[in-house]
Parts: sequence; structure tokens; C-alpha cells
Amino acid sequence: MEIKKCTTLDEARNEIDAVDKKIVELIALRNDYIKQIAHFKTSVEEVKAEDRISDVISKVRAQAISLNLSPNLINDLYVRMIDGMVESEIVEFNNAKSF
Repeated sequence: MEIKKCTTLDEARNEIDAVDKKIVELIALRNDYIKQIAHFKTSVEEVKAEDRISDVISKVRAQAISLNLSPNLINDLYVRMIDGMVESEIVEFNNAKSF
């Protein structure tokens, strides 16, 4: 991962804004895949997939450590994100099963 060397506060803030835009786009992409996954599942319990959530959290914590980033920060972000996405996956699952 390469980081641009900024020479002004505004330049650094513009780079942060660009990164934030990409982060939100990637989260939206992830959520779109989550909605697709709902169509492969057969129950709400399967949607909740606690083993898969633990596996994802473990992987992103390890990646955070390898990037010298707080694993607790990443853990908290992912738990929050996954909780919201599980809710949307349940809605998608229920909608798909109602047809």
C-alpha cells in the first residue's frame, strides 16, 4: 500500500476524502454481495451465520495487525458493519422467500 506524501493540510484532507469515498463504495459493494448471499440460504439462522462472522472478524483482525492498525478498531468497525448487513440480509431473505 503506497501513501502519497502531502505537502499541505488541504492536500492531506483531500486525500482522506478520496479514501473515504472509496471506503463507502467498497462497503456498498460488500452489501450488494450480502444481499445476493441471502438468496442461497434456507433460514434466518443460516443468514445470521455466526461461524462465518467469527471467521471474517478473525481475518480482518489479522490483516489489521499486519498493517500496523489497531485490531480492536477494525473489530469494532466490522462488528457494527456486519450487524447492519445481517439486518439487511434478513430483509432480503424474507422478501425472496415471500415470492
